[in-house]
Amino acid sequence: MQLPLPAQGVSRGPFRARNAVLILAACLALAACKGGNGEAEAKEGKDKAVEAVPVEVAQATHRPIAASYTGTAALEALAESQVIAKTSGVALEVMVEEGQVVKAGQQLVRLDADRARLQAAQTAAQMTKLQNNYERARQLSAQKLISANETDQLKYDLENARAVNRLANLELSYTNVTAPISGVVASRSIKPGNFVQINTPILRIVDISRLEATLNVPERELATLQAGLPVRMQVDALPGKVFEGTVDRVAPVVDAGSGTFRVICAFDSQDVLQPGMFGRISIDYDQRANALVVPRSALIEGESDPALFVVRDGKVHRVTVKLGYIDGEWAEVREGVEAGDSVVTAGKSALRDETVVQVIGAPGTEDKAVAANEAGDAGDDKTQQ
Repeated sequence: MQLPLPAQGVSRGPFRARNAVLILAACLALAACKGGNGEAEAKEGKDKAVEAVPVEVAQATHRPIAASYTGTAALEALAESQVIAKTSGVALEVMVEEGQVVKAGQQLVRLDADRARLQAAQTAAQMTKLQNNYERARQLSAQKLISANETDQLKYDLENARAVNRLANLELSYTNVTAPISGVVASRSIKPGNFVQINTPILRIVDISRLEATLNVPERELATLQAGLPVRMQVDALPGKVFEGTVDRVAPVVDAGSGTFRVICAFDSQDVLQPGMFGRISIDYDQRANALVVPRSALIEGESDPALFVVRDGKVHRVTVKLGYIDGEWAEVREGVEAGDSVVTAGKSALRDETVVQVIGAPGTEDKAVAANEAGDAGDDKTQQ
């Protein structure tokens, strides 16, 4: 005979109690895991909060500094001349080459002079004839044998013949082309045997003994830049070299369109500088022998007011400063820091006011780093135990 099954509510009781125990144990284990991870994250966050930012610093110090105006300009020759053929003819001889140094008045090209020489001889003969006629007319006029009008006419004809002869001789002289200025032959456009037309450029001479650079300076600098000030220049073609010069002249008039005035600087070529070279020019107009300066790299970029990060007691403090002259890599500080203050030169982008920093290269930095590593290793060993 089959036994009756137990009621449904009575048969499920033990299973429900067992499930409840298992769920409670799982929750306790999960809570323990979360608690351990939370403590680790809190400890790691605390370590990060006090982690020092590595920076490089430099000390504010006293040194000479100059106030200067900087600009760029191309070098130009003091004098340049295009040698023009003043008469036509065949070039029989070209006596110079490109790059050759020539003196003013030196013969450069010899043109065919036969036609010009014949014209000069013809006008000379005509002039001699009229000269003799005029002398005889003067004798006859003194004897009252001819009228004064005839004598005067011969005189005027003689003067005209003399002018024609001088013109013919001038044309003859043009067949010998000479240098108008001293300098270097920069270009030559003819060869022996070429026919040269009148008013044709055949040579170009450049005087490179002295070079000039013209700066267009804003009108606010008109009172500071004067003739005679020292000038320093660097050119891209000759890196590492500095050339000395002077301000030769300053234009007294400001251009109304651009609001600038012209400053012309003169340099000795030293047989190195060439016209057309691009120069970076600095004009020193004031000097301070004992100025408080910091490296220009210490200035915080992108700030409306100039500021620095000063390191004090292991932290940085943002300090607003008043700047003076800026000369190359140095900036003069008139107010805000004192001599000996350490200012941050590298690592500024990660800093805020009161940020804890570690100065790279400071005395004892390596010892502190070793001690920190040893302490960290000891902590790890203790945790493992």
